[in-house]
Amino acid sequence: MEGNGRHDGEIKPITASELGAKGGKARALSLTSEERSQAARRAVEARWEKAGVRGALPAATHGSNDHPLKIGEIEIPCYVLNDGRRVIVQSGAIRALGMVKGGSSHKGGTRLAKFVSGERLKPYASKQLLDGTQNPIEFQTPSGKIAFGFEATILTDICDAVLEARKAGMLQAQQEHIAERCEMLVRAFARVGIIALVDEATGYQYDRPRRDLEEHLKKFLSESLRRWVRTFPADYFKHLCRLRGVELRPDMRLPQYFGVLTNNLIYRRIAPGLLKRLKERRSERGNPHNKLHSWLSQDVGVPEAMLHLGLVIGLMKLHTDYDAFEKQLDQVAPIYAETPGLFDDPKDWEPR
Repeated sequence: MEGNGRHDGEIKPITASELGAKGGKARALSLTSEERSQAARRAVEARWEKAGVRGALPAATHGSNDHPLKIGEIEIPCYVLNDGRRVIVQSGAIRALGMVKGGSSHKGGTRLAKFVSGERLKPYASKQLLDGTQNPIEFQTPSGKIAFGFEATILTDICDAVLEARKAGMLQAQQEHIAERCEMLVRAFARVGIIALVDEATGYQYDRPRRDLEEHLKKFLSESLRRWVRTFPADYFKHLCRLRGVELRPDMRLPQYFGVLTNNLIYRRIAPGLLKRLKERRSERGNPHNKLHSWLSQDVGVPEAMLHLGLVIGLMKLHTDYDAFEKQLDQVAPIYAETPGLFDDPKDWEPR
């Protein structure tokens, strides 16, 4: 037999595809495991793109690798999918457990699946856990990349199974560090809850801006009713009457709707949610007859109100028409939203 590919006395030439395949194998052997993983992922993405099935994958609506779930020094990339599932990236789950990554990063070949289905842990793993680790969720990240992960609650299920196995004396000595990680994770989950952690890390709920706002508003509120002191200068009511076409007399009672105007001109523009919190404080600790400004704190609330009142009165003096005045005030000191959004900067709420 001579030549390459000899068969039945004939020499069969090597095709370009066969040559490419051999070259591809040689190149693959020269790559690192990470480079091979990336190349495989790009090939999978290309096949999905060509087949037109990329859009069929679940897509992450919240989350990024730049904002992982943090538990102590452990960081786990996490996402919320468009069907509401909270997922953690499988490589992050493996690192969180202190395990050495092994096997491929696609379906059915994960290090985690082998660990859970092993003889020492399998008796303590539920069918849901076994199925879940054997079938990672393929999804598309917001950046367009394909990732593999598990539903977030799987991590708690693994921890439970590991700790049960340790209790029964089934773990090997080299697996003890995994049990220690699981114990730490379970304690963290008990404090906050895995779903809440993922939601906060991904921005799925807008709790953080609200909490920051609540802390900020505390600075504006007085713990008790302040003694009566004049907070609103006489000029404020003088120019408000002028702009609204109301005759101002020393013995008159101001129109009731002036209270609504003042809420919009003053309290809604000092800090987001301040009007609501002042009303709540009055309801909790005072009575309906208390003026709202009586519940402003002396060190922050009153100075900020006086500063804003000075701005409002200054603009009033420049106008003869209320609508024109209010339009300019909207440009200089717009009304805050009652509830801040995810991307609101708490620094914008600080006293000017």
